[in-house]
Amino acid sequence: MDGPRGLGVTARDFGLEGPRGWAFRGVGVDAQPGSLIAVEGPSGSGRTCLLLALTGRMRSTGGTATVGGATLPRQMAAVRRASALAHVPGATDLDPALTVGEHLLERALLQRRFGGSLKDSLRGPLRPRAGRAAEGKLRIDSALAAAGLDREALPKGSRTAVRDLERLEALRLSVALALVGRPGLLGVDDIDLKLSDAERAEIWALLKSIAQSGTTVVAVCSEAPEGAVLVSTRPTDHTSETDDKETADALAETGRS
Repeated sequence: MDGPRGLGVTARDFGLEGPRGWAFRGVGVDAQPGSLIAVEGPSGSGRTCLLLALTGRMRSTGGTATVGGATLPRQMAAVRRASALAHVPGATDLDPALTVGEHLLERALLQRRFGGSLKDSLRGPLRPRAGRAAEGKLRIDSALAAAGLDREALPKGSRTAVRDLERLEALRLSVALALVGRPGLLGVDDIDLKLSDAERAEIWALLKSIAQSGTTVVAVCSEAPEGAVLVSTRPTDHTSETDDKETADALAETGRS
């Protein structure tokens, strides 16, 4: 089975204006496929809005951007299909009552039903059940390995409830779920949130590994690591601060998270 193929990301004077003014404006990006792109800025500076715009979940209003050959915002649907999100509040929240295994099985079933091409969706029901199950297991195992999450090391293995995961384990699970669909572009929000310096270093190492394997990664942070393609959303005279409610409202309006 083919692995992910990273998407190049370019943007010129890219911006998004909302009810409270510009969430972000004048953003420039020039990243090759398989790059690690760090969206750096303080909370409320439009970081999440930029992440959602670059992954086709929020409609930009200024400038131009191209993701894997698809232009934004005109071809948002194509970018959305080729990308996946992890750790985005309001879009990828984990259910604390479900187990790790239940989350993974649900994602594999959704991927089988909605994530493939039209040809695959028509051919899928005709394939032997054992073949479909083997493909789902392969996707899950590959995603877990890429995210560095060892189910056997968890307190109850796959039966461990999300509420019992450590913060770093939950973040790795969210990344693994996003990788089940083998996206060309992976977007991860706020990787600094409540992590120690050692844990942040561990997550950056993980994201660099994913990028090196071929998947382009866009990660929101307050401080970018060395070697990443840096994109800043620090406020200027032309931008206004956003808040969690505005971002959540935008997600609800698009209905495409």
